[in-house]
Amino acid sequence: MDLATTDKVANALYESGCIKFGSFKIKSGALSPYYIDMARLLSKPKELCTITDVAAQKIRLITDTDTLTKLASIELKGALIVPSIACKVNLPCVIVRKEEKAYGVTGRIAGADVTEGDKILFVDDVISEGLSKIEGIKPLRELGAEVKHILVIVNREQGGKENLEKTGYNVHALAKVSEIVTSLQKNGKIPDDQAETVLDYIKK
Repeated sequence: MDLATTDKVANALYESGCIKFGSFKIKSGALSPYYIDMARLLSKPKELCTITDVAAQKIRLITDTDTLTKLASIELKGALIVPSIACKVNLPCVIVRKEEKAYGVTGRIAGADVTEGDKILFVDDVISEGLSKIEGIKPLRELGAEVKHILVIVNREQGGKENLEKTGYNVHALAKVSEIVTSLQKNGKIPDDQAETVLDYIKK
């Protein structure tokens, strides 16, 4: 992505409150100087549209060289965003439940049916180590779908992109967290010391 697009993504995440700075306990139990809550996009339609526009642009570039028949995501954060992206690229979307539904229409798949030979792009909010992506993709592959591409809004730069690419996936991110922080610093949204704290944390 070019600098102007990175600035758009950074500004949308900042203005919607998706990216927060301070001290936050993350899933591993460690403390992080920033936190990303992509659900906050739902409170800001303009910023949501910015993110989905950029994501749709990225998907159109992928379809220049690869066929895609559906988009998919796993509940919850990615599932909040993927339908809006699907509208822009005119592709059906699938939501993978974290657990099997035991009543009504059972199973782990909601939305479009997954059929043998589907070529699915998997969408999620962020990538850290990449483990949740494997979990979300597994039910799709079990139904005969091919998943070559993964698209995330933010790469947290914790090795997940590299881990998944070693196993054969193509991982695309709208922006790295270091690019977002550098953009916000450059545009006066966050002070230099705050930016440096986050950039130092990422390097570790």
